[in-house]
Amino acid sequence: MNIAKFLIPKVNTVYLKESQTVRQGLEKFIRHGYTAIPVLKESGEFFGCIGEGDFLRHIIQTGTTDLREHEHYRIADIMRQDFCPPLTIVASIDEVMEQIQKQNFVPVVDDRNLFCGIVTRSDVIKYLTDVAHRARVDEVIPERKGASLAAAEG
Repeated sequence: MNIAKFLIPKVNTVYLKESQTVRQGLEKFIRHGYTAIPVLKESGEFFGCIGEGDFLRHIIQTGTTDLREHEHYRIADIMRQDFCPPLTIVASIDEVMEQIQKQNFVPVVDDRNLFCGIVTRSDVIKYLTDVAHRARVDEVIPERKGASLAAAEG
């Protein structure tokens, strides 16, 4: 199965650029209420993800919650590089399942590392629920057909 089926495209995804200020990042987090957001290079390549813990560590290190003070720092300077690794658009559903267990979303990139969008845990859960539901319906329908045939013959 192609993960593009689950993809929320870049145009519909909230993201930051590595050069944006910490203040801009904080404002975006507050406005949207997310716990993590993808970060892109100016070229559109995936750079990483920044989480609320990155902002919290930064606030503790600087000792201030004054947003004006956070205009002096860049997103790239406060984020962890190993957080929320991306998958390629051709990743298998098994790879998605493995990653989605560890994080709320999986960033998706193309073969040039350009950011394509995200796959969310909730979309994967909806897919699995639909698959399970269809499997139950497939089990029940043959039983109904058999019961109908028995009643018609009897």
